[in-house]
Amino acid sequence: MIYEFEVPGKVIGKGRPRLNSYTGIVYTPTKTKDYETLVEQYFLIKYPKFNQLEGRIKVSIVAYFIIPKATKKSEVEEMLLNNISPTKKPDIDNVVKIVLDSMNKFAFKDDTQITKLEIEKKYGIEEKIYIKIEEY
Repeated sequence: MIYEFEVPGKVIGKGRPRLNSYTGIVYTPTKTKDYETLVEQYFLIKYPKFNQLEGRIKVSIVAYFIIPKATKKSEVEEMLLNNISPTKKPDIDNVVKIVLDSMNKFAFKDDTQITKLEIEKKYGIEEKIYIKIEEY
């Protein structure tokens, strides 16, 4: 079984847990929760009658970032050919965390099932994240 989908829009990384100093309660930032919900919704739109994966899983993630407007024409071509990669935030590990946390107990039972992981940051025409989850 293979699940493959895209989430258009700005790529967000997993935010650090925050502490409410008044109550002492630790919470997940709203921006993080909203993006996790967005990833879930795009998954549900493409696969409304999905079956939760139960075997070992490979996850491939490609985060596409928009080319900055002040970039030279010669560099734009290099960026689109993937000869120049984005070295900006969000950090690649935070992108992985937000995607896997949003799919955990949803597309698969637990993230301990993930035994292979591919992640890449690229430049593209539009900002989006491509996600492929497959049982192998």
